[in-house]
Amino acid sequence: MKIYTRTGDAGTTSLVGGKRVRKDSVRLDAYGSVDELNSFLGMLIASEGLESEAGDTLRMVQNKLFNVGAYLATDNTDNPMAEPSGLGHKAIGELERQIDLMTDRLPELRAFILPGGCPAAALANVCRAVCRRAERRVIALTQEARVDDIVIRFLNRLSDYLFTLGRYANHISGVAELEWRKE
Repeated sequence: MKIYTRTGDAGTTSLVGGKRVRKDSVRLDAYGSVDELNSFLGMLIASEGLESEAGDTLRMVQNKLFNVGAYLATDNTDNPMAEPSGLGHKAIGELERQIDLMTDRLPELRAFILPGGCPAAALANVCRAVCRRAERRVIALTQEARVDDIVIRFLNRLSDYLFTLGRYANHISGVAELEWRKE
């Protein structure tokens, strides 16, 4: 199988099911942002300074994001009640459980903190920002297509997880958080 098909050379691509759409469509922007997030998560997993449990959680997230991408790449006009496969409340619950475990080990958050610190924390914050953008793109898609609320809830909780993971990576690395100072 060749990796190139030349079918996208005119600025269109196929959704799951074969419908052709422009590459600058809101739908493609949404699932493209999810794909970008997944790529950055791969970099975060490869970085040093994460505990194995975080790597396991992030790999679970990567699999769920593939499900989200496939769901968003499917035109559900004929079946608007279709739900994303493999993404449910269990995944969100696992993210919340991991957030709570890390938060219990962290000092109380008393100020806004700047992204950065150890490499894993800095990259977790890049992932958080990309996740927020993906969430905004998915919300924009809801103006023209039905998107199951579970997708938005998952992305929202994932950004919370990534914020907490960044703090936790700094904590276990012994790197102090940099508090925002209004100057």
